[in-house]
Amino acid sequence: MKKTDTKKLAVLAMLCALAYIIVAFVRIPAALFLKYEPKDVVITIGGFLYGPFASLAMSVVVSFIEMITISDTGWIGFAMNVLSTAAFACTASLIYKKKHTLSGAVLGMVIGTIMMTVVMVAWNYVLTPIYMETPRSEVASMLLPVFLPFNLIKGILNAAITALLFRPLVQTLRKANLFPQSQNQKAPSAKHKLWFYIFAAVSLLVGIAWMIYKNI
Repeated sequence: MKKTDTKKLAVLAMLCALAYIIVAFVRIPAALFLKYEPKDVVITIGGFLYGPFASLAMSVVVSFIEMITISDTGWIGFAMNVLSTAAFACTASLIYKKKHTLSGAVLGMVIGTIMMTVVMVAWNYVLTPIYMETPRSEVASMLLPVFLPFNLIKGILNAAITALLFRPLVQTLRKANLFPQSQNQKAPSAKHKLWFYIFAAVSLLVGIAWMIYKNI
């Protein structure tokens, strides 16, 4: 195995472990039985580093370990976790891979948020009645007032926290010689960095305000 492959596996294993720790200890009540878990942030960062297939692999691994250790939702929870995380993280990292700039990262996370919201509204309609053992008509009545805004805000929070943590984490990995130095990539201007962090801060404030409102 090449040295670069060993480093990649080491970083991905570390990120998977971090995502699992977040799932186990950071669960923020959002609405009804729904909780926000920032594990998607870690998995998205993995995708930004190594591409969408890395995000997909991480989402499957972390969700499977969650299912067999701390989850009480069985295969339905596993399926929903993989679908939700992959819809956001794989979409964002695919677009970032094609457009490797700050604007590409923002665009990827915006489209990832939309993708995750659409996918999860559809799959909540399909799977939640089985999980909750309730009529589909009752779940359908919750799609727009509950599931749609929850997934939209979840995506906004994912995007905000990813935007704030990605560059510091990359710099840390480079200092530890676990990730290669940037090659032939134009550094973003101070103006672009400013708008990037404004986007992150506003997104974070919107997400936090919604969480507080729902829990008052």
